[in-house]
Amino acid sequence: MQIIFEKRESVSRQAVILVPIVSFLVSLLFGAILLALSGANPFITYGAMFSGAFGTWNRFTETLVKAIPLMLTGLGVSIAFRMRFWNIGAEGQLTLGGVAAAGVALYLSQGLPGWLVLLLCILAGCIAGAIWAGVPAILKAYLKVDETLTTLMLNYVAILFSEQLYYVSWRAPGYNSGTAPFPETAWLPRIAGRAHIGLFFAIILAGILWFVFNRTRWGFELKIIGENQTAARYLGIDIERNIVLAILLSGAISGLAGASEVLGIARRLQQGLSVGYGYTAIIVAWMAQLNPIVILFVGILMAALLVGGDQIQMKMRLPAAVGLVLQGMILIPMLAGSIFTEYHIRIIRPQKTGVEAEA
Repeated sequence: MQIIFEKRESVSRQAVILVPIVSFLVSLLFGAILLALSGANPFITYGAMFSGAFGTWNRFTETLVKAIPLMLTGLGVSIAFRMRFWNIGAEGQLTLGGVAAAGVALYLSQGLPGWLVLLLCILAGCIAGAIWAGVPAILKAYLKVDETLTTLMLNYVAILFSEQLYYVSWRAPGYNSGTAPFPETAWLPRIAGRAHIGLFFAIILAGILWFVFNRTRWGFELKIIGENQTAARYLGIDIERNIVLAILLSGAISGLAGASEVLGIARRLQQGLSVGYGYTAIIVAWMAQLNPIVILFVGILMAALLVGGDQIQMKMRLPAAVGLVLQGMILIPMLAGSIFTEYHIRIIRPQKTGVEAEA
C-alpha cells in the first residue's frame, strides 16, 4: 500500500473554514488527554487558561500586549514565506528594531519637536529591521546563499549586540542592566492598560498586505516566484529584485515590532526584548496560511496560550513544563491540519497478480 499526498488544484472555501476548526478541536482533545494523565481536570484547566487570558479587561489587555509583536512579526515573515524565502530571522530583526528605536530616543531626541521624535524612533526601527533582513536577502538573490542559515545566525548576533548595549555600553547609572528611561516624547501612546497603538499598526498593515497579495501585480509576482521560479523568469519577472524588496519589507515590519515593544511597553531598552516572538511568528504565519487578516486572530490565539499557560502554573500548581507541552499539543494538530487544506490523500493498493489470485 502506498500513500500519496497530491496537491489540490483549488482549495474550497469550506475546507479553509472547517479544517482549522476540526484541527483545533482535535488539539483540545489531545491536550485534555495530557492533562488527565498529569492528574489535572481538563475542563478546570482549560477554564483557568481562558480566564487567565480573557477573564477580565486587564487580562485581555495583557493578552493584547503579547499579541501585538506576534501579529507584526507574523505579518513580516508571511511576506517572505509567500515567495518561499525562509526568513527565520524575525527575532533578530525585531531586536535590532528595538535597539535602533532606543538609540534615537536616548541620543538623538534632544531639541527635536515631540511628534518628530516618535516618528524618527519608529522609522529607525523599521530601517534597522530592513537592513538586518537585507543582508541574507542579497546573499540569497545574487550569491545563492541559503537564507535559513544566514537569517538564523544573524539572530544571535543581534541578540548578543543588544545585550552588550543594555548591560555595558548604554547601561544607566544605578541600574544593573538597561538604559535610562526614554523621554516622554518617545513614548508610544497606550490604548488600554499596557496595550499600545502598535495594535493599530498591525491592523492597518494586515489590510494593506491583503490588498497587495490579492489585488496587485506585485502580489501576483511574489506568488509566482514562490510557486515556480522557472515560470517567473519566463514571464519576465525580476526574481532577484523582488526577493530583495520583499525581504526588506519583511524585515522592516519585524523591526517595527521591536520599536513598538521598547517605545510602548518598557520605554527603555532592557532585558526581555528578545523572548521568542520572532520564532513564534513563524508558527503564527503558517497557522494562518499566510493570510494577513487571519494572522491577526492567530496572533491573539497564540498570545492567549502564552498568557493562559502562565495562569495554569500559578492557579493549578502544575509544573512549568506542562504549560509548554500543552501549548505544543495544541499547536501541532493545527499545523498538521493545514496539510489537508492544500493536499488530499490518495491510497494506492498493489494489484494482485493472476498467480497470487489462484493461490
